[in-house]
Amino acid sequence: MKTLARGAALALPALLLAPFLLAGPAFAQDAKVDAGDTAWMLTSTALVLLMTIPGLALFYAGMVRKKNILATMMQSFFICALVTVVWMVAGYSIAFGNGNAYFGDFSRLFLSGLATNWDKPYSLAAGTDSAVATTIPETVFLMFQMTFAIITPALIAGAFADRMKFSALCVFTVLWSLLVYSPVAHWVWAPTGWIFALGAADFAGGTVVHINAGVAGLVCALVLGKRLGYGNDNMAPFNLGLAVIGAALLWVGWFGFNAGSALTAGGRAGMAMLVTQIAAAAAVLAWTFAEWMLKGKPSVLGAISGAVAGLVAITPAAGFVLPGSALIIGLISGAVCFWAATTLKHMLGYDDSLDAFGVHGIGGIIGALLTGVLAFGPLSADAKNPDGVVIGGMAQFINQVIAVGATMIYTAIATFILLKIVDAIIGLRVTDEEEREGLDVVLHGERLG
Repeated sequence: MKTLARGAALALPALLLAPFLLAGPAFAQDAKVDAGDTAWMLTSTALVLLMTIPGLALFYAGMVRKKNILATMMQSFFICALVTVVWMVAGYSIAFGNGNAYFGDFSRLFLSGLATNWDKPYSLAAGTDSAVATTIPETVFLMFQMTFAIITPALIAGAFADRMKFSALCVFTVLWSLLVYSPVAHWVWAPTGWIFALGAADFAGGTVVHINAGVAGLVCALVLGKRLGYGNDNMAPFNLGLAVIGAALLWVGWFGFNAGSALTAGGRAGMAMLVTQIAAAAAVLAWTFAEWMLKGKPSVLGAISGAVAGLVAITPAAGFVLPGSALIIGLISGAVCFWAATTLKHMLGYDDSLDAFGVHGIGGIIGALLTGVLAFGPLSADAKNPDGVVIGGMAQFINQVIAVGATMIYTAIATFILLKIVDAIIGLRVTDEEEREGLDVVLHGERLG
């Protein structure tokens, strides 16, 4: 069985990727790189990377028990390094190569073609009816997108905290990045992608990052099973101070995540930054007051969770909605994600350790669907993208439903298959004795303090 599974693991990427050896990149030869846009995108890229290291690393580490803090931080830190290499080797080519409606091509493996065009404005899928021109060099664009590819599998780790083997994490991250994240990114953001062509809107990653990671996290939690002692032992966070610092870094870094997705330093980036702040603040208030009314006290953990819920929900909508709509998205996401992370999780009995699905999955769904209702057309209509107007209404809402549904179904099935393959080859979960001892010592031979 292990031999068969090992063979399947090796063959699956080749079978899925082999049909898509098509055209290479394109560059706007007559245009010039805009220094202001490039400077803003360099800044945004650094801000998004800050979200994973140290933002997410601190946020997640602060919510686990003392014996697992270092292992939890290691997950975010190591995924940053691992996905960087995966993105360079093949992930970027799969996500943004022209390819077809479902997969990019192999033309950009190892960033082929970059050496002779590094200083020219990059155009996504030039030569197609829906080409998207930029005023930044491809080096900046691909690095910006790399930071998204990094944080997405790192978010999944919150669902299986305290119990996955480090070796399994490494193998799963590579396979998932290539066969789930990159294809979905191609669907949504590459001009040749089928969701892009459908007209579904995802400004900064509601489907690609948050629904993708949230659904994958839920599947991981179900496949790995509950932590030992879940529901009986005290699993309170060891150091919420770390989590607050991490959440604050996520909040600040999110401005690069959302406003940077405009790919230019203009009015749309400014609006995206403004609505991001409003939605995050509204969600903090909604989660805090809901918890205060239902549980008697407003918790610090609730406030920071609410902030992340609002940031997640506004992500797909950030470049398409006005401040009033952002307030609505924030209030709804804060209240609904509070319910999902508390009532729904306990009702269904799954152990999503750090609420990857309850916050990122549910928040992403809320934001993606409300984008279809609240989108303000003039925000998405400009000289660079005259045909990509997104206007709220039934037609747009249906497109959003299709994009959300397709992402959830594909991610759930693909993630389940990959987990089973990894489990058959090397096993997913540490032993009961190792889990009791703590992952810091068992996996890394170190202790905190």
